[in-house]
Amino acid sequence: MRRFIRSRFARQESVNDYIGVLVPLEEAHLHSHSARCGKAEFEADHHDNPYDVDADADAAGREDEETALGASFKNGDHEGDGMLQMDAAEYTIEGLRRDVRKGEPGRRWTEYELKSKIINKAIQDIGMGRYNWQLFVLCGFGWFADNLWMQGVSLTLPSLSQEFGVSEKQVRYTTSSLYVGLSIGSALWGLGADIMGRRIAFNLTLLITSIFGTLAAYAPSWGAVCLLFGLMGTGVGGNLPVDGALFLEFLPDASSSLLTLLSVWWPVGQLASSLFAWYFIAAWPVDEGWRYFVATIGLVTFVMFLVRFGLFHLFESPKYLLSQGRQAEAVAVVHGIAYRNGKKTWLTEDVLDAVVDTDDTDDIVRAAPVRASATSVLRQSLGEFSLGHIQPLFQTRKLGLTTALIWFCWASIGMGYPLFNAFLPQYLSHGSSGEATTAAAVTSSEGAPTTSAETYRNYAIISVAGVPGSLLAAYLVDHKSPFLGRRGTLALSTLVSAIFLYLFVTFGTEAGGAQLFFTSVEAFCQNIMYGVLYAFTPEIFPAPVRGAATGVASFLNRVAGLLAPVLAANAPGDGTSTPIYLSAALILAAFVGIVLIPIETRGRQRL
Repeated sequence: MRRFIRSRFARQESVNDYIGVLVPLEEAHLHSHSARCGKAEFEADHHDNPYDVDADADAAGREDEETALGASFKNGDHEGDGMLQMDAAEYTIEGLRRDVRKGEPGRRWTEYELKSKIINKAIQDIGMGRYNWQLFVLCGFGWFADNLWMQGVSLTLPSLSQEFGVSEKQVRYTTSSLYVGLSIGSALWGLGADIMGRRIAFNLTLLITSIFGTLAAYAPSWGAVCLLFGLMGTGVGGNLPVDGALFLEFLPDASSSLLTLLSVWWPVGQLASSLFAWYFIAAWPVDEGWRYFVATIGLVTFVMFLVRFGLFHLFESPKYLLSQGRQAEAVAVVHGIAYRNGKKTWLTEDVLDAVVDTDDTDDIVRAAPVRASATSVLRQSLGEFSLGHIQPLFQTRKLGLTTALIWFCWASIGMGYPLFNAFLPQYLSHGSSGEATTAAAVTSSEGAPTTSAETYRNYAIISVAGVPGSLLAAYLVDHKSPFLGRRGTLALSTLVSAIFLYLFVTFGTEAGGAQLFFTSVEAFCQNIMYGVLYAFTPEIFPAPVRGAATGVASFLNRVAGLLAPVLAANAPGDGTSTPIYLSAALILAAFVGIVLIPIETRGRQRL
């Protein structure tokens, strides 16, 4: 058992474990991404800097020249030979040196940055395969668990209110306890992944979620429920930052749209939660149904942990290993990916070292690799939020405007989304008069709710309607229409979402059919919105400031979400109309911010 646990958390990879995957650099072009796609890879220089508007005209001219050059090979008698000759020139030490240094003339690169680019290229040449698709599913478990529990807590609110005698407004503070845990978890696990490695954080988040989530089913009081939901949130809060970052580090650049597609697991988690709630909460006595429900989703989470931990051997991130001075292991991981995918790779330690070692030492910042301690990583992580890291985000007018607008959008969506979705089961249980119906208040002689099954059935239908939104988002983000792409799709989804929030609160409470229709459209649009937002944000910023920019965005999103239950609990009146109007206003404000963002990242290279 000790050996098994060690293999899952602390196994050191070796290239000797993956014999037969290495090919000489001279043959690398035969196994490259361009050879697999049947075309040469031309990269326009203007993609290296999305903020350089003046370079667009020159870049367009260069693209025309490159297209003409490609056509000359295509029309010639040696089309295939020409393609391979161009690729072969790229796969030399000199060619790789040029490739990893292009884009920012005069910049002094670190050894880590140059070697990371080589690893990216090696992963791109291996391409999507068995290992990547398995990781897509296992990282999807994290997104699944995130919404499984976020919606699960929301679905328990009516039952908690009845069992513990807590008012409908006051019980909304249950969601606040969850968001406290989410905020702590997102920060600690992001930091923990840098200290302990991605592999440990990847496995422990689901384990912690399942333990405290299941214990909540046995809580004797409302206070104990809030405490355990908060502790559960510290685990589930790490899923999105850890799993998304891990998947991205193993994802070939050509398959970057899969990061958007990963969000499809989020509405699937909501669907599963709603189906379990429909079965348990609607059919069992009020003091039993929600407990069986919470215990069930806790068991589901534990099973996902077992699949991750027991059935799948996760490679440690090669970039994390590289940052820790474990270059041999980083190379071995790339060999392992090639082995799992049935492909070849040309990456060796000698290639990494040779690409960095040049006669011109002025362009490289030499630094001895050191294994980071918890203190040094903490200092570095906190430094990401220092003024020195924030200032570059405002060094140009265009970048500064983009930064301010995307942060505003994250904050407004972070508050607007839970103001509606976190209390949706309560909203669905209200009739045209705005008073609570018997669906939430009347129980049968056996103690079980008599009509609340309709509320949970409708919630399940709404969850089903949301799933295609993430699938559509993955298609639209790369669509060539000037009205779509990343920014257009995000803007349209937020606008329609805001409109249907207004329609819901104005007309949706008057009839069950209208209520269900408006909420289903809302779920569909909001899944598009979040799917694009998570992919669009890191693409906007160049690598030197990407960590600080996305870190602040995530922080603002969680803090705003933490305030949402407080506002909802203290809203005037019966608390069913004001929070939804406020949610619609915030989502509409986000739409305005998105429209004003001066950058579209569709088709651009990630810096």
